[in-house]
Amino acid sequence: MIDTHAHILYDLDDGPAALEDALQMLRHAEMEGITDITATPHARHPQFNATKEAIYQRLLKLEKEIKNAGISVKLHPGHEVRVTDDIIERFDRGEFLTLAGSKYLLLELPSSGIPGNTTSVIHDLLSRDILPVIVHPERNRAILDKPSRLAKLINHGALAQVTAGSLAGKFGTDVRDIALQLIDANLIHLYGSDAHDLKKRNFFFDKGLSFLEKRGHADCVDILLENNARVLEHRDLVVLEPADPTPKKRWFIFG
Repeated sequence: MIDTHAHILYDLDDGPAALEDALQMLRHAEMEGITDITATPHARHPQFNATKEAIYQRLLKLEKEIKNAGISVKLHPGHEVRVTDDIIERFDRGEFLTLAGSKYLLLELPSSGIPGNTTSVIHDLLSRDILPVIVHPERNRAILDKPSRLAKLINHGALAQVTAGSLAGKFGTDVRDIALQLIDANLIHLYGSDAHDLKKRNFFFDKGLSFLEKRGHADCVDILLENNARVLEHRDLVVLEPADPTPKKRWFIFG
């Protein structure tokens, strides 16, 4: 299986602090059946801004240690880019890494809401043949309050990635329920762990997939894993027609 979003590079952001922490995470990922991980440190985050050069340097060091440790997980470069006013200017300067050199770029919204320039950022990236992927939309307060807000971004051309821990219930039942609601509406296209450590922000890859299967979404599991593979292959994703994510009202007749 392929993980398209993890903070696995040590001492770059809020992921693992040291080399041994990263190796322990990789051993755990291997046990979960993960074969490939796209390493996606934060860029333009208020607290973290891993440069492209720093990512390549740390990736080379970690790959060497992975080989020495006999770990079979393969790493790929990437970024998780916070939406800011100057994101397009910085993209044009070559500051950001897409997922494994593909046309897919992870975009992070502030947890509190959706910036006013998000739609224009989507259009600007699309005009540059880059497909923006909104990460963990189920954890965004504005989308939690009104899921149709994600539908609008998808209709403008964005894609979206759900977090495994959200489906595993690690962020609460509200987040889990919204995640399932977005999946039911065909608004989710990729699956990522967003792993940061082995405690609160573990991979939860199997648990998230198991939840979907138990809820009768085995076909969705297949599509998400297929799309994760297509990212590394630089292929178009399987994208289903989006639907209205608003829960249907249920009418009751009394008497």
